[in-house]
Amino acid sequence: MTMKQDSQFLGPEQRRTAWERFGKDHFDVVVVGGGVVGAGIALDAATRGLRVALVEARDLGSGTSSRSSKMFHGGLRYLEQLELGLVREALRERELSLATLAPHLVKPLRFLYPLTHRVWERPYVASGLVLYDTMGGAKSVPGQHHLSRNRALRLAPGLKRDALIGGVTYYDTVVDDARHTMTVARTAAHYGAVIRTSTQVVGFLREADRVVGVKVRDSEDGRNAEVRAHVVINATGVWTDEVQALSRNRGRFHVRASKGVHIVVPRDRIVSDAAIILRTSTSVLFVIPWGAHWIIGTTDTDWNLDLAHPAATKADIDYLLARVNEVLVTPLTPADIDGVYAGLRPLLAGESDSTSKLSREHAVARIAPGLVAIAGGKYTTYRVMAYDAVDEAAQDIPARVSPSITEKVPLLGADGYFALVNQTVHLAESYGVHPYRVKHLLDRYGSLVDEVMAMAEDKPELLQPITDAPSYLQVEIVYAAAAEAALHLDDILARRTRISIEYSHRGANCAEQVAHLVAPVLGWDDAEIDREITTYRARVDAEIRSQTQPDDASADALRIAAPEPRPEILEPVPLDS
Repeated sequence: MTMKQDSQFLGPEQRRTAWERFGKDHFDVVVVGGGVVGAGIALDAATRGLRVALVEARDLGSGTSSRSSKMFHGGLRYLEQLELGLVREALRERELSLATLAPHLVKPLRFLYPLTHRVWERPYVASGLVLYDTMGGAKSVPGQHHLSRNRALRLAPGLKRDALIGGVTYYDTVVDDARHTMTVARTAAHYGAVIRTSTQVVGFLREADRVVGVKVRDSEDGRNAEVRAHVVINATGVWTDEVQALSRNRGRFHVRASKGVHIVVPRDRIVSDAAIILRTSTSVLFVIPWGAHWIIGTTDTDWNLDLAHPAATKADIDYLLARVNEVLVTPLTPADIDGVYAGLRPLLAGESDSTSKLSREHAVARIAPGLVAIAGGKYTTYRVMAYDAVDEAAQDIPARVSPSITEKVPLLGADGYFALVNQTVHLAESYGVHPYRVKHLLDRYGSLVDEVMAMAEDKPELLQPITDAPSYLQVEIVYAAAAEAALHLDDILARRTRISIEYSHRGANCAEQVAHLVAPVLGWDDAEIDREITTYRARVDAEIRSQTQPDDASADALRIAAPEPRPEILEPVPLDS
């Protein structure tokens, strides 16, 4: 097997090495949290020449960063809230990722905005989109375009004729958030950051009033270690307050969790050549193409229960179906749903009684000497949040800290991507697969595609698709365990791939095949294989049953009863750890 030496494999050997380094190295920065912001901070700090460690209690992107609306968007709806700075910032970040940083992962997407009011709505929407385009929304993508009702219906025949009087199209972008977050983390590792998942912070190290590191526990086997650093950055999203409590320092802000639910339906259930954005009484609803599916969301409600496994209820699903069916010629039913997922937005608390009106701006604070916290924000602006956090942390680092350069640092897989797209047919012949497979691979791995396919050089059977999830090749499963830090079936089926939401069996039917594929890489024996399969299927069953419940409390009770794949994780962490 040949592997390129210019990218960082996050596999079992790296995981062992990382644990050894925790006990003997002194870092400049320890980042707590493996979501997109934490991964972005690790990348920002590493590319400034700092010694960086990142620890994540579960999996990369396993919280909010894998459960978004899958949009790397400019925040058009925030114009109405007059958050012009946020929109301008988001549009700049969108442009950077689309053109330079992650073109293999961030893709342009045309949206249709159906108009429903005569006289005032068209000029109102047009003025907002003119501002959007002027602020940067129409650089690498076309600007707004106005349509009559007939032309709008030709674009989206699945809409009822009486659901609109015309339409406006504009462009935004879509991203596989979990893969993007993982790629940011791998890029940070490529530049020297020590990344370790299944590593839970259970306490803080102190010298007098200064925080000098963290106590960590291996979520797999319960081992403990200490990681010393000049500064610790808390980037744990909805867990911000929980981690803050471990530090025994009073926080400067609090985070409020808002639940967002999405449903996934087959592409043929809605006939449209564009994504659709719909107004609701409190927010907006997105209907977004996702491979052979549509993603429909989202809700926006308070959540005060289990932070790791937010549960969608029957009421959430019924709400989404009712709203989208108001405009569809052929209504959707629960039987049409292949997947459901729920995520939590970490919103800065205290700004409004309504979660849909809470600001998506972020806040950074130095809680104590050696401890910085960051929260709020939105996925698109992760890079800005990251350099703000490192700038704040710099005062606790003795050496001079260079300015951020991440706007010039493409993520792994970005370099050479456009050239490879032009070589799709030749690559297909070389790899012995269909060109559409190569396109799929390029849009997931970019120029790392050679690295992925190298794993099948001596095992051509790995170029066969997963039997019950044929969108994915077996080699992708092996690569997830060998290079992408996946440790459990849940990591692979829910985040490295999207099998858990793209197939009606939610991954249960292919759990056994996937477990046997990764067992040699991860060192699983027969007992561990059986435990992984049983645990994953129990999780799927719990989620499906929770989605029949009428309220959050009953749904949460069913969901948290499912076994946890990481056997030694602490929930919650005792304050005396």
